[in-house]
Amino acid sequence: MCPLDAVVGGATSYLADAALLGDEVVARVRIDIGPDGSIAALGRNAEPDGAVEHLPGLVVPGIANLHSHSFQRAMAGLAERAGPQGDTFWRWREVMYRFLAALGPEDVQAIAAQSYAEGLLHGYTSVGEFHYLHNAPDGSPYADPAELALRIAAAAEAAGVGLRLLPVLYRQGGFGGAPPTDGQRRFVLDRDAYARLCTDMARLLPVGVAPHSLRAVGPEELRFAVALADALAPATPLHIHLAEQEREVADCLAWSGARPVEWLLDHAAVGPRWCAVHATHLTGAELARLAASGAVAGLCQTTEANLGDGIFPLRHWLDHGGRFGIGTDSNVSASPIEELRWLEYVRRLERRARNVSETVPGASVAAGLLRRAAAGGAQALGRASGSIAVGQLADLLVLDPEHPALLGRQGVALLDAWVFSGNATPVRHVMVGGAWVVRHGAHLRGPQIAAAFARSMRRLADGL
Repeated sequence: MCPLDAVVGGATSYLADAALLGDEVVARVRIDIGPDGSIAALGRNAEPDGAVEHLPGLVVPGIANLHSHSFQRAMAGLAERAGPQGDTFWRWREVMYRFLAALGPEDVQAIAAQSYAEGLLHGYTSVGEFHYLHNAPDGSPYADPAELALRIAAAAEAAGVGLRLLPVLYRQGGFGGAPPTDGQRRFVLDRDAYARLCTDMARLLPVGVAPHSLRAVGPEELRFAVALADALAPATPLHIHLAEQEREVADCLAWSGARPVEWLLDHAAVGPRWCAVHATHLTGAELARLAASGAVAGLCQTTEANLGDGIFPLRHWLDHGGRFGIGTDSNVSASPIEELRWLEYVRRLERRARNVSETVPGASVAAGLLRRAAAGGAQALGRASGSIAVGQLADLLVLDPEHPALLGRQGVALLDAWVFSGNATPVRHVMVGGAWVVRHGAHLRGPQIAAAFARSMRRLADGL
């Protein structure tokens, strides 16, 4: 699928005032983009040319949003009322189940398009949609069982974001085969229906396989999911919620005698195509084994904070060579910069220290966070992106050096200012796969997307 129906015809050339190439900010970079939307050539110290479009500002790689439940964009704020003492994730989940009962296919599409457009404006150029909303509100399949997956695909195409659809396998209501609850009936597919969904959608766009969690799939279903991923393609991504909540860890121990990360590592060949979403509660031994596997930790810091999940051991993870990417999850934030700030700031509060995600004196914390998140997200989505290099997709952001957050900064200091100052986005232009989707701070289909979103939100408000 080509973003915004744009076709990149022939090589297109740009001259950036500066571009982030690896860890280095390089002046006057020429970027040639081929007809397939990937970077065909790069030139340093380039001179102006009448055939080249000038890009004032700093060009940086786009960032992958590796974990999104786009429909939750429309329920932001609905669970922010004080509950019983010890209010937890599990009460939030009940609010989410009630909200789901009101969503129709047109709402799913409108909300997803709005979520993706907002993410693009802030610098997310691709998204992994962890898609577990399969059925009608009463749990029955739609006339086309792929109805809601196709709605997600249509939303991504309208917004112009690069999509990796991650259909979710959800089979049970808890560890040990507990039956699904009424609130979970929209999620449940049998194996045959799930395999058909993944196979049919894989003919249209990139897909991955997503066993929801160890509480929602048993050992046989997990083996089935891995085998399906292998059948689709050897490098098909595998994503799973893992060790997000302390109660999840306790329930897994009661069921199996092992913690979730420990159990998964003992029962599956976890490797670089895996994304362990959250992985919040890890022992030292689990952390070392998971990092050594090459799997990506999918960190969704604003959602994890909103839900009170806990604190991922980021510094120890990096010390073990662990890879990470970031995601919007419940979409209470559309900004990759907010996710990265929270990653760093929470650890500063925890350690009562500054600049804790870098240990090399003089290293830019912002540059390190951006580099790791871009690379880890691209790996998790199996997308040739995450850096500005020949052969990579042209998923590019152009930062506005005249934006108040960036004024007076040069080189890597622009990245420091971007990540650690201001809340308004200084992203001026956004390109996905060689096609512009944001120009001069405006999404090219923003008004139409916003109008459809407004219609759905007003209708939903009447029923809540």
